[in-house]
Amino acid sequence: MSLLILGIILFLGLHLIRVVAPGLRRSMIASLGESGWKIGYSIVSVLTLILLIYGFGQARDQTPVWNPPFWMAHITILLMLFALICLVASLLPAGHIAVRTKHPMVLSVKIWAFAHLLINGDAAAMLLFIAFLAWGVILRISLKRRERAGEIVLRPFVSAKYDLYAIVIGVIVWGLIIWKLHAWIIGVPVLVM
Repeated sequence: MSLLILGIILFLGLHLIRVVAPGLRRSMIASLGESGWKIGYSIVSVLTLILLIYGFGQARDQTPVWNPPFWMAHITILLMLFALICLVASLLPAGHIAVRTKHPMVLSVKIWAFAHLLINGDAAAMLLFIAFLAWGVILRISLKRRERAGEIVLRPFVSAKYDLYAIVIGVIVWGLIIWKLHAWIIGVPVLVM
């Protein structure tokens, strides 16, 4: 469990640098340059993600804290559809989804974490998903404050066609995850026949 906790602290801590230490990011860019910062940040992000995944795998065999009812899986699957549509919307030019949700990737992570909390009752999973949900809430509050202070500007609306793309691509990815991807990548099938 200690590797999981360390992975969570390092990965989510790294992704909260703007919130907890905005000056650190600026000083690193000043000394390393924009490209150097992005490369270093990406490498450290991947390494901390690997630690988090490994730690989660090691901690996963613990006894359940609670046993979710079987029907909770249906709610999780539905919520994941919305999470994936928001995720895709965050990667495209802004349509109505991106404009209305303001920060669709953060919303996607929060929905993902909440959906997985509903269906996972073991201590390691609960710790992981509560941490990501808390991270999403903290980040959203920070983004709202920075927006009010004029530090960030939201993406302007481009076209409603990107909403259609987000929905279609989101549904396709959602279907692939249900079909086989979740089992291949995570090792747990979404639908147990």
